[in-house]
Amino acid sequence: MSLSIDLSDDLSNGNLKVLDDLTSSVKQIQDDVLKEILTLNADIEYLHRFLHGSSDKDLFTTNVPVVTYEDLKPYIDRLANGEPSDILSALPICGFFLSSGTSGAKQQMLPQNDKYLENMRFVYDLRSLIISKHFEGVEQGKGMLFLFTRQDSTTSSSCLPATTVTTSFFKSKYFRDRPSYWYNSYTSPDEVIWCPDNKQSLYCHFLCGLVQRDDVVRLGAIFASVMIRAITFLETFWKELCSNIRSGQLSEWITDLSCRASVSIILGGPNPELADFIEHKCSQKSWEGILRQLWPNAKFIEGVFTGQIAQYIPTLDFYSNKLPLVTTSYGSSETFFGTSLNPLSKPQDVAYTFIPNIAYFEFSPVDKDNNNELVQLADVKLGYYYSPVVTTYSGLYRYKVDDILEVTGFHNNAPQFKFAQRKNVVLSIQTEATTEVNLLKAVTNAKLVLESSDFMLLDFTSYAEISSAPGHYVLYWELKTKNNGTSKLDDKVLVECCYVVEESLNAFYRKERTKDGSFGDQKKKKKHGSIGALEIRVVQNGTFDELMDFFVSRGGSITQYKTPVCIKSIEALAVLKHILLTAGRRR
Repeated sequence: MSLSIDLSDDLSNGNLKVLDDLTSSVKQIQDDVLKEILTLNADIEYLHRFLHGSSDKDLFTTNVPVVTYEDLKPYIDRLANGEPSDILSALPICGFFLSSGTSGAKQQMLPQNDKYLENMRFVYDLRSLIISKHFEGVEQGKGMLFLFTRQDSTTSSSCLPATTVTTSFFKSKYFRDRPSYWYNSYTSPDEVIWCPDNKQSLYCHFLCGLVQRDDVVRLGAIFASVMIRAITFLETFWKELCSNIRSGQLSEWITDLSCRASVSIILGGPNPELADFIEHKCSQKSWEGILRQLWPNAKFIEGVFTGQIAQYIPTLDFYSNKLPLVTTSYGSSETFFGTSLNPLSKPQDVAYTFIPNIAYFEFSPVDKDNNNELVQLADVKLGYYYSPVVTTYSGLYRYKVDDILEVTGFHNNAPQFKFAQRKNVVLSIQTEATTEVNLLKAVTNAKLVLESSDFMLLDFTSYAEISSAPGHYVLYWELKTKNNGTSKLDDKVLVECCYVVEESLNAFYRKERTKDGSFGDQKKKKKHGSIGALEIRVVQNGTFDELMDFFVSRGGSITQYKTPVCIKSIEALAVLKHILLTAGRRR
């Protein structure tokens, strides 16, 4: 079948036959994708030394090495310095994607071309049809989605744009010329998304969404962390939003002219009745269920809720009165991978079906003796864990992505993967290695202690403090009262949270905390080990907004922002200086 799929006929007819065609012929489509990529690129500089002009699959799997970003960086730097695209790609390189830089690694710059954006549009088209099949009437309503772009930068010599995936897509023809059958008609005009000032953009997203509140059938953002940021922003600005709606006039600090003009049209004239309604709802002592109250016809919240983002689920449940959380697609700055075929899955059960015509996918088995032997997409095994290795149309060949995925099922012949974790250690003082999954589980357990109080955990990050001996873990927590009151956190609750976190970490950590390995055993005398007692430092409200602003100012995107599970930058750590309360359990 054709590798370039036009979904217009299928989508306009509500037909998912194209999905069955793609997922039934996985091996053949994957072979065709690799053949097309190699035929296009066999003579480029990078591949020629391995393939010598051949497009043979066996030669590719034998000779082309598995690489990381550091392996390709010299070639990418040459492209950025103005050398021609055929260093890495026969298709023209039209710019670079900047990774978020918040998942533990430094920000990376990856080559991109129109084929990536075409694939992204394809996935958006596909998931629109899938969601329309599961939520009746969603295509007749509008979505209040918090989507943003940032100003492009350019490389110093090539003058090619360097920006984030989402910025590139939202500014491209693939988004601007989106078809009428898309389910996602937005409450905000495109000018709001394109506004380079994130504060003005976020304010206008809310203004448009409130004025059209009865039309909103879905809420969301790319990542749940942005949705939390939006809610705290609303808590700060709802009075001003009501004032704008009451008067029919936009605040003077909204200075982006195209944004101002388009939003003024939607705002229309004065609407004191709506302003009074919003004021009544937002003045309540508790904001529990506020999203349902302001947008009563919303059927779900969409975004990514897997991996480290799962920490925000309880907070979203509180504010939305447990609206369904719909995880849509799985992608990265390297490539898109697939989409969820069951939007009604609980976040912990979400599996992504890989779409075989997007890129060529291989997999490195995790924790297996043969982890140097790659497995093709059609040959992965149920219950096994893998790291994806991708070959794309954008100049990446056998590029290893540091995600760990579990095979949980198949749709026809296409594997379905559950995101397990990022393959990185986030904290270490001595010989122990605390992963993202270890830490998230420990913090989740500590949240149960907080439930006995009036507080909930809004966001957190961590840091390995080694400037003094013994080194120890530090958790930075931003807390919020459930009733918008001024309750004081009991010190004993915070100390108990420290205890639960440490009890939940792995055996290597607990052993390093005590010389005799008796950590947690109340019958044994405790001896201080090589790791000091964990600290929780409670920061003032708004600190994690400042942390997001810091990363965005360094070239990140609010759309793709994920709070880092661990802080490794001294500059970022300085943002967390507003400490209200600390607790550490000493032995």
